Amino acid sequence: MGRNELLSNVISRKSLEPGLCLEVSAAMPKSRTPLMIGWEAARANAKPALIIQAIMLAIAISFYANSTIADGLRNLAEFKRAHGLMFVVCASVFAGAILPEIFLILFFQRARPQIGNLHNLAFTIPVWGFDGSLVDLLYRTEANWLGDVATVPIVLGKIFIDQFGYNVLFAAPFGVLTYEWKNNGISMQPLRDLFTWRHYRDKISPTLLATWAVWIPLMAIIYSLPLALQFPLFGLALSFWVLLLTYMTNRFAGKVEADAPIALATTDG
Repeated sequence: MGRNELLSNVISRKSLEPGLCLEVSAAMPKSRTPLMIGWEAARANAKPALIIQAIMLAIAISFYANSTIADGLRNLAEFKRAHGLMFVVCASVFAGAILPEIFLILFFQRARPQIGNLHNLAFTIPVWGFDGSLVDLLYRTEANWLGDVATVPIVLGKIFIDQFGYNVLFAAPFGVLTYEWKNNGISMQPLRDLFTWRHYRDKISPTLLATWAVWIPLMAIIYSLPLALQFPLFGLALSFWVLLLTYMTNRFAGKVEADAPIALATTDG
C-alpha cells in the first residue's frame, strides 16, 4: 500500500523531500544485511507506530462502545459511499501528499513555501491518488471474497491477502520503484532492477519487514470495522503515519535535534 512508498524511502536512505539524504550509510558497518536493515527500520518506527496503533484501537473500541462516536463514524461512512471514488482519491491525496507537504513547510521550512514543494506535489499527488484507489478496490474485493463481518477467521484472511499477497507482490515493489524513479530522475534503471532477485532482497525485503511491524496490527483494527469505514480509517492512520515519518526522516537528515520532541506534539502551541 501507500505506506510502503514512505518506508522504502527511509530504508533506501532518501527522505520524502528533495535534497534530504539520510546520511547514515557511512556510519553503518558493511556487514549489515537487508534483514538487519528492515529490523532496524522497524525498531526506529516503533514509537510512532505504537502511537498510531493506540489511536486507531481507541477509535475502533469507541465505535462499538460509544453511540455518539459510532454515529459520527457512520456519517463518515455514508459520505464515503455517496462520493465513491472521488472521496477515495481526494482523501488519499490529502493524507499522503498535501498534509505532509504543509507539515514540511510549517515545521522544517519556517513557513516559507519553496519551488521544491510544488515538485514534490507533482509527484506525490498522482502516486497517492492511484495508491488510494487500489487500496479501496482491495478492501471491496476482500469483502466480496470473504464477507463483510468481523470474525477472527475473516479478519485473519484479509490480513493475509493484504500483507502477504497484495503487499508482497505489488505494493512494496511499486512503492520502492516509484520513489527510486523520483530520486533517480525517472531513469529506466530502477525498472530494469525491479525484476532481479538482488533488488527484491536488498530493497523490497527490508521495506516489507518495516511495513509489517507497523501495519499488521493496524490492519487487524481496520478489518474489525465494517467495510464502509475501512478506507476512511485507513486514511486517518495514513495521515498520522505520514506526519510522524516526515518528522523522523527530517530528524535523521539532521534538520531537527535527535532528542527533540515529536513535532506533532507541539502543533497546538
